[in-house]
Amino acid sequence: MKSLIRLTDLKSREIYDIFRISDEIQCGKYIDILKGKSVVLFFPSSSIRTRVTFEKGIHLLGGQPILFPNEALDKKEDLRDVCGYLNNWADVIVVRHRNIHILEQLAKYLRAPVINAMTDVNHPCEILTDMYALSKIRKDFIHDKYLFCGALGNIGLAWKEASDAMGFELSQCCGNGYEINGLMTYNYVTEAISGKDIICTDSLPSNVLEDFRNCQITKEIMDMANDGAILNPCPPFYRGEEVSDDVIESKYFVGYEFKKYLLQVQQGIIIYCLLS
Repeated sequence: MKSLIRLTDLKSREIYDIFRISDEIQCGKYIDILKGKSVVLFFPSSSIRTRVTFEKGIHLLGGQPILFPNEALDKKEDLRDVCGYLNNWADVIVVRHRNIHILEQLAKYLRAPVINAMTDVNHPCEILTDMYALSKIRKDFIHDKYLFCGALGNIGLAWKEASDAMGFELSQCCGNGYEINGLMTYNYVTEAISGKDIICTDSLPSNVLEDFRNCQITKEIMDMANDGAILNPCPPFYRGEEVSDDVIESKYFVGYEFKKYLLQVQQGIIIYCLLS
């Protein structure tokens, strides 16, 4: 069994293994693979897409999802002791918690695999799903050139993990002071967009919008990218802020279509972690 805390925990061939499993799920394989197994989930009440698709995916594979609020991991009780009890009953643990070190501690003490459903520094299941969706529509997505428009945060850092794991070229467009270490950065999207194929964005806190006034993705900006370029904003996105209304209504936007794969890819991650 194998935990997934960071995308860099995986080699590229292992990521393709998850994609293969996700394909096989859609062909009817792995029905009831979780029969008799319990998957314990720790999620905040605000989670929508990730939680719905994990719970539904577990149910469809025959498993029992058991949900707790993520604050249950912040109690005074030592995590070693929490894990000591969970080892009696849990077959997989899925955790969405701000602190990645909590997940690392769980992975250290649990016999069951731990799957990261989002932290403050990454979001591996989301980005694996995006790459899987890209593999369905691009000739070779690892040879595309990627641009992330947004601040230093969990989505940008997750794309950096993906580029390190898969070897594709990634750059960033952001205001001064929001750079991700190790990436080529631009302050003006009119310069950054040239030669790019895959444009990704993340939402911004209201108090930093002015710092990103030169980074908004519009339809006019997307027209300057490579032929066939696509826009994949991380939800929730906000029209009129990091993206314009017209670009969301344009041919470039693939967001809704991409996220439908969250179900199968997260199922694939669970199966991969159990069988590895």
